[in-house]
Amino acid sequence: MRARYIVPAFAAAAALLLTGCVDNSTPAATTPPGEVSTIEADAAAVALLPDDIKSAGVLVIGTDAAYPPNEFKDESGAPIGWGIELASGIAAKLGLTTKYQIASFDNIIPSITGGTVDIGESSFTDNLEREQQVDFVNYYNAGILWAAPVGSTVDPDNACGLTVAVQDNTVEDTDELPAKSDACVAAGKEKIEILPYGSQDEATNAVVLGKADALSADSPVTLYAISKAEGELQPAGESFDTAPYGITVDKGSELTAAVQAALQSMVDDGSYAKILDAWGVTDGGIDTITINAASNG
Repeated sequence: MRARYIVPAFAAAAALLLTGCVDNSTPAATTPPGEVSTIEADAAAVALLPDDIKSAGVLVIGTDAAYPPNEFKDESGAPIGWGIELASGIAAKLGLTTKYQIASFDNIIPSITGGTVDIGESSFTDNLEREQQVDFVNYYNAGILWAAPVGSTVDPDNACGLTVAVQDNTVEDTDELPAKSDACVAAGKEKIEILPYGSQDEATNAVVLGKADALSADSPVTLYAISKAEGELQPAGESFDTAPYGITVDKGSELTAAVQAALQSMVDDGSYAKILDAWGVTDGGIDTITINAASNG
């Protein structure tokens, strides 16, 4: 199920240092929260599939499975999360089975352009730079939200000199924090020390263990981290810089239109909303599935 547990040792500093704080494994789920097994194929979407994928009968999906609750791993190592359920729903609408390939975040787009993965579902923010390599099928709007220890006065707009943890190669790591840090230096203030980690779990642990003053992540991810931190973390300010998530598809591929049609069918029949509601992330839901919102929005 959707619960991800944290080692119950926040009150004991020694235990924290030995075990860490966030363990984002969860028992293997036989029935995911949003339940995609009832989603039926949409003939109009299926008709848009490229012949090679239709013949193969399988949609190969790349994910890093390291950004809860969007995509992460259950106890068996299988990918779960609301983004994973959307991707599985897309496959169902297209009459395809799924094959998930777990890879590091920065290897997913090269796998798509290299032809070993059909689509990427890993909370990709649609931006102009990425649109040079892949097309985006936009399905959600997420802002950036910081978290800090309870009782702290961290302000994302006044962060010079702070140490901030992020998952590496996210927009927070590549765009948001470098820009903020450069502005600090230009104003004659201390730079922001950016601590990139390979997973969101590690970034969250860095704050709870006192290695970082705050974390910056996409709003649903930060809220989930706070909810699992057993009172150790709080939001630092409000969410900002809302931007679209997108499923990534090889540039110019016919598959893009098929994925768009599949997702729109999920919106229209209510299965999209059911998944978002089950994971508590309805605030960023949209009514119309678009393509390449960064350049067309």
